[in-house]
Amino acid sequence: MKEPTVSLIKDMLSSHPAGNSNVDMEALARCIESCFDCVQTCTACADACLSEDMLGDMVSCIRTDLDCAEVCAATGKVLARAGKDYASTVDLVRACAAACRRCAEECQQHASAHDHCRICAEACHRCAAACDALLLTISA
Repeated sequence: MKEPTVSLIKDMLSSHPAGNSNVDMEALARCIESCFDCVQTCTACADACLSEDMLGDMVSCIRTDLDCAEVCAATGKVLARAGKDYASTVDLVRACAAACRRCAEECQQHASAHDHCRICAEACHRCAAACDALLLTISA
């Protein structure tokens, strides 16, 4: 059973008047959804980090979470409106994957002590993988 949000974004992308694109629509839909999942998870992780007793130890994690959330939000929005021109998004998708990997690395450092960081690292790994999968399908 497909997740409703993936199904909806895939339906929306397929209904674009510009017609079918030369990109795998399933990979595109998964990437967009993963980006927005990552936005929510990174934002929630940053907020949780702000509540930790050793706040000074979490500054880098908070900044990385917020940076990753911003990059993922921009990437998801641009991909959702790219129409047929996905080749122009390659650099942005690569940047998103890199931001997600960096955030996952940072959160992983705190994962044994803070479950929210473990969850965030997982979401970041998923988003980076979805970006990588999409990049394999984009015809330049």
